[in-house]
Amino acid sequence: MLRAGDAVTNPVTGERLLFHRTASDTDGEYVLFETTVRPGGFVAARHVHPTQSERFEVVSGTLGLRVGRRTLVAGAGDTVTVPAGTAHRFWNAGDREVRFLCEVRPALTFEGLLETMFALAEAGKTNRKGMPNPLRLAVIAESHFAVVRLPFPPGADPAPRTSGRRGAWARSRLRPILRWRTPHDPGDRARRVRHGPGLSACGGD
Repeated sequence: MLRAGDAVTNPVTGERLLFHRTASDTDGEYVLFETTVRPGGFVAARHVHPTQSERFEVVSGTLGLRVGRRTLVAGAGDTVTVPAGTAHRFWNAGDREVRFLCEVRPALTFEGLLETMFALAEAGKTNRKGMPNPLRLAVIAESHFAVVRLPFPPGADPAPRTSGRRGAWARSRLRPILRWRTPHDPGDRARRVRHGPGLSACGGD
């Protein structure tokens, strides 16, 4: 169980999280942590939080984000809020470390998801993109179904092709979790986030 002051590191994606407020501190209202991402670092996968919003407040460096159909570039003082149900990912868009505060509301099991994913990366049990194998992913996805989904375009079948009982079990768990429909991204150019009280980014312009 993570507590305020604890830190976890993902050596594959280049992320380090320092927890300021955990679910136990806020009665589950939110979790707040400081993230540092090395140059070239990134979050493991584009993902969706079905019922949670996620707020990014950049402290230093340059943060790139893909939020729905929009590509954003945020610098120190910028804030981006990702509404619940919106596919997103982020990466270090600069040549030095980027540091930002991240607030997720409500907390649910978000801390447990992060702790599990980072522990697998530290143990060498993820690929170079920070993702575990399909069987492990199925277990994680089932445990944290309310917290995270992975979006794929219509018609895609991301379920593992593993044969036998274990493969069938993984496919049955992964298909409803991974097939979270989102609009096709048109590949629009990056936008600089405007300075101010914050930007709620969702969908197109």
